[in-house]
Amino acid sequence: MSDETVPAGGDSVSLPNGLVSHGDSKTRRVYETARSLHSGAVKDLLSLGVCERCIFRLVAVEAFDSDVSSVSTSALRSWLNAVDDETGSSESSCSRICIVCLGILQFVFSDAEQKLVKADTSSDYVARITDLVKQDRHEFDSFGLEVSVPSTITDNERAVLSYLKGKYSDEGWLQRDKISVKDALKFLVLDPLKASLGAQSDSSSFHIRLTYSEASDEAPGVSKTTHESKRRKTDAENGSNSISENSFEKVYEPCIFSVHCNKMPIFFSGRYFKYSRNVSQSRWIIDDERMGEASVEEILGGNILPACLGDSYKFHAAGREDIDVRMLGSGRPFLIEVQNSRQCPSEQSLKEIEEKINNSEKKLVGVKDLKCIGSQCWAMMREGEAEKQKQYVALVWISRPLEEKDFNSISSLKELKILQKTPVRVLHRRSPLDREKIIHWMKVDKIKGHSQYFLLHLCTQAGTYIKEFVHGDLGRTTPSMGSILGCRAEIIQLDVTDVKMGDS
Repeated sequence: MSDETVPAGGDSVSLPNGLVSHGDSKTRRVYETARSLHSGAVKDLLSLGVCERCIFRLVAVEAFDSDVSSVSTSALRSWLNAVDDETGSSESSCSRICIVCLGILQFVFSDAEQKLVKADTSSDYVARITDLVKQDRHEFDSFGLEVSVPSTITDNERAVLSYLKGKYSDEGWLQRDKISVKDALKFLVLDPLKASLGAQSDSSSFHIRLTYSEASDEAPGVSKTTHESKRRKTDAENGSNSISENSFEKVYEPCIFSVHCNKMPIFFSGRYFKYSRNVSQSRWIIDDERMGEASVEEILGGNILPACLGDSYKFHAAGREDIDVRMLGSGRPFLIEVQNSRQCPSEQSLKEIEEKINNSEKKLVGVKDLKCIGSQCWAMMREGEAEKQKQYVALVWISRPLEEKDFNSISSLKELKILQKTPVRVLHRRSPLDREKIIHWMKVDKIKGHSQYFLLHLCTQAGTYIKEFVHGDLGRTTPSMGSILGCRAEIIQLDVTDVKMGDS
């Protein structure tokens, strides 16, 4: 490049092409970097249709950094002397879409409505991103920035570098590692985006993803570029180094740009009660027909999700009960995992959700201790689930009258080990295994006026099949209540009365 006057700190200084520096150190540094670029390589790249910022990425001796974002495209172009009579092109580079970055570093793109959008500076570009982020209504004080670009960009860059190496193989700047288009874009927009959003950038639970995808293959220019890229790649694999200026096609359409915001899941814990014998734990649909009146999952999740302005939710519980089994006592621990929440409900809001569920007209489900907790809760619940004990009360019928000796024979059994094969009723969805479980204790209550019915209270190890322990499951559970009493035993109703986690 020619030796024009270099802008110095302090007073305004005239730069080439009528530009003026006001002593800004970043502008001065970028200007000096532009002057140091290999003039032949710059002219070649401008002639090919490579944008100003990609030229800085590929040719500059100094590393590409955020200082470049402080200088407009027009200033960079002027400093690179990108005018018609020097490039030998009748088309100014400012009107071209870069053949390497496909317009990404030029801040040229197509929006969701396929309209062409151009921004000369990072500030203009960041303002658009800010508007799109705010439209999504997320609450955040920090964010992580992600960028997704088409793979074609890597192929295009590889071809341009191969072309340069064929002409300037001895130049030191060719040996330097090149910053990717992704990272270059982050350098250009991250600081202004932090200022615009009033948030810090870190490994946050909130992510802003800038996604660039190639325009439709129906666009003639894009189709040529894609096919040309494949041909160049094949030539390179075959050992051909004959890449020339004629190997590169113009790009007629920029990438399609979109902004996606995503918050890492937030979790809500509590204990639920199920008062109905016609409510499943999770949503249960068979052949498009709902089983049961409702589900615990839908009642809890359907009330929590709107309060978070989230996209969706997942329901997790410490074990499960059958649709015809009530969950009483202290309730069953659960987690609601909300995806991409835009706000976190206050404690008062959670209390109101509890009240709404508990005071519902049908009273199918209840909830207590509802609160927002950290992601470590998942591991804690799994650890506790492996150690938990469960207490039940079962209404049992036997084929003979209950005798006094039966009370002692049942209540005297402590830490009773039983062996359960996978029950017949779940063999279609569970592996056929033998499971050893423990009945910690049992006691019996008479039912006045019904000698063949009684209430069986029992505490068992997690995962014990209670129905099968009572009736024996055709001999697949041993011992069983039927074998202990020496008669036929059937379970009429079952309630869960307590779920004890490892720390409860």
